Amino acid sequence: MGLAAAALVVVGCSSSDDSDGGGTDADAGTAGVILPDSATSDRWETNDRPLLEEAFAAEGVEVDIQNAGGDKAKFATLCDQMINKPVSVLLIVNLDSESGAACTKKAKDQGIPTIDYDRLTLGGDAEYYVSFDNVAVGEKIGEGLVQCMQDNGNNDGPVALLNGSPTDNNATLFKEGYEAVITEAGYTIAADQAVPDWDNTKAGTIFEQMYTKADGDFIGVAAANDGLGGATIAVLDKNGVAGKVPVTGQDATDEGLQRVLLGTQCMSVYKAIKAEAEAAAALAAAIAKGEEPAGVNGSVEDTETGEEVSAVLLVPQAIFPENVKDVVADGFTTAENLCTTDELKKACEEYGVS
Repeated sequence: MGLAAAALVVVGCSSSDDSDGGGTDADAGTAGVILPDSATSDRWETNDRPLLEEAFAAEGVEVDIQNAGGDKAKFATLCDQMINKPVSVLLIVNLDSESGAACTKKAKDQGIPTIDYDRLTLGGDAEYYVSFDNVAVGEKIGEGLVQCMQDNGNNDGPVALLNGSPTDNNATLFKEGYEAVITEAGYTIAADQAVPDWDNTKAGTIFEQMYTKADGDFIGVAAANDGLGGATIAVLDKNGVAGKVPVTGQDATDEGLQRVLLGTQCMSVYKAIKAEAEAAAALAAAIAKGEEPAGVNGSVEDTETGEEVSAVLLVPQAIFPENVKDVVADGFTTAENLCTTDELKKACEEYGVS
């Protein structure tokens, strides 16, 4: 079974007939999607955009997908444009909760239902949330790091945390997961820093400062995604210890998977974005057509308001060298993308990536 199939929550929906106020494909209108940027992670344009387009097409709903380019003013403008269009339902990936909440409030005031996609907007008005269980994502990172540190013969010692953006609720949940696993396993948190806006350049500077202050005395680094992991590994490489100090990641990017294959990155976490996009499209399509919401299987707490937000939550997968091939088999990337040098081709052959 492919990983997307394993991760996908059942998203079948039951429809209402016209006498109950239900709509049809013909009156579904247009769904609007606002993606956050393309710099902090290439997933938004490389994966989410085409997969969402495909998923909405399969649901018979037109979709307008725009990217805010990391600019809060542009995000607000796109939100206004979609509300004025108007779209039938709006999915957003917020840049931060404040600007995201401003958008969902405007939409609610105009009677447009909203869905938080991938990131929960704290203090927002989204009716639904579609994402992965992000504490579980963090736990996978923590478990992977503990495994790699123990494989190195280190059952205790100092660990560094390089966390995601402090304005991203997902980053808070990731940290909650991996910090608990690491400390419960008996390791000490020796350094703990967040990276504003998930900026990989800032991450390199921050980790270099952490590394210098600690005189390099880390036996492992919990990096919250592959971009931060890559920045960390670049610093370790400069100091001649890349591959000797386990570093984690998340998102199963091509660069992250290549480092996993080569042994400079301990592991990554694969979130089957195809499953996430399909779940979001099924939910949005049901709302747009006036049908019962599709696939809701839980709820998450908005810690700012204390309210529960109905959610579709999917299951993440830990990726080590031995199962990189499963990410390829799932269609998320290709062997051609990964096995690009002689060293990588050798690693791909060793671990069955083809």
